[in-house]
Amino acid sequence: MDKWKNKLGPGLITGAADDDPSGIATYSEGGAQFGYNMLWTLFITYPLMVAIQLISARIGIVTGEGIAYNIGKHYSKSLLYSVVALLFIANTINIAADIVAMGDALRLLIGGSRHTYAVILGLTSLLLQVFVPYHKYVRFLKWLTLSLFTYVAIIFTVHIPWSAVLFRTCVPHISLHMDYIMMVVAIFGTTISPYLFFWQAAEEVEDMHLNANRMPLIKTNKNAATQQLKRIKIDTCIGMGFSNFIAFFIMLTTAVVLHNHGLTNIQTSTEAASALRPIAGNFAFLLFALGILGTGLLAIPVLAGSTGYAVAEMFKWREGMELKLAFARGFYGVIILATLIGIVLGFTPISPIKGLYWSAVINGVVSVPIMIVMMMMASQKKIMQDFVINGILKLFGWLATITMAIVVIAMFVSMI
Repeated sequence: MDKWKNKLGPGLITGAADDDPSGIATYSEGGAQFGYNMLWTLFITYPLMVAIQLISARIGIVTGEGIAYNIGKHYSKSLLYSVVALLFIANTINIAADIVAMGDALRLLIGGSRHTYAVILGLTSLLLQVFVPYHKYVRFLKWLTLSLFTYVAIIFTVHIPWSAVLFRTCVPHISLHMDYIMMVVAIFGTTISPYLFFWQAAEEVEDMHLNANRMPLIKTNKNAATQQLKRIKIDTCIGMGFSNFIAFFIMLTTAVVLHNHGLTNIQTSTEAASALRPIAGNFAFLLFALGILGTGLLAIPVLAGSTGYAVAEMFKWREGMELKLAFARGFYGVIILATLIGIVLGFTPISPIKGLYWSAVINGVVSVPIMIVMMMMASQKKIMQDFVINGILKLFGWLATITMAIVVIAMFVSMI
């Protein structure tokens, strides 16, 4: 067990954080609106997610630096500033939407003010990030990934027509209707997000700093490098598989319980939880709402942390969640700023749905140049030396990049 626990880290947490409350809302809407007809997307996105996250992790572990640092070192400053600025905006809006969703979920469970709960939960997450050392906090994040199993448990409270589910999962029903296309775009944009790239690369570097026996692969021997590359492959494959496994059950639950009962207009994760109650019962409702709280506490540190790493790497500040506040003020200042802005946005008239929409638009737009730059970096011998990507990893990395470019084009076409 300890052997496997040591193999799982940045990839597992990254994958689990992908199923944040805003992701839950997207999968719930897909299941409620289209039933079983969207389940196939989660199998298509899995190999693409694995490839691009493996490349992110590989850049971090080979160079010993995060993605933003490497962009600044090898490419133009204007590209770096543009990418980090857009990442900050998208992540902050996403943090706001997740905090609001958590406040709503707690209000559904115990009553009271969603704003009060949102502030308490947001500040709790912030204090944990700032004052708990990374080696302790990462254990907390790993345990929080278990909260996602609530969405698997719900399946045992309802009847599932497995033959129909299997058929629609393996034989996609494709439609050219604009709503259907936009939902496919939303699912791809939710599963492949820039903050996940920055987080996983940065956490590989963070883990390296914690372990005196580890160093950038360009400075180590071939045997040690082979072991580390195998570790990140296992970690990433399991983490992304876990992410899509949970997303599949969220979509399946809402398809069975909501779509099959005529409830097709679900826009938030808490709306999905509320709609489950009269049909599937209090237990299903309780599990769904608790899952929102757990995933929010898991996702907010990843969103805020990836922003902190990106900005700190851009300005070459000291960064790392293992460092105390006094030794990394700029890094923690960005995390504090992003989280506090997220909390404040919850008190504005801005619709969380519109916030999530524009966050998805920005994430989609910024993901394409980042993925192109990552693919270029990972393919250059002067950067990666003997660890340039090739073969199937390079193929699927470019396939993921091209797919996201098509997704962004489809997004803009739908907006015209």
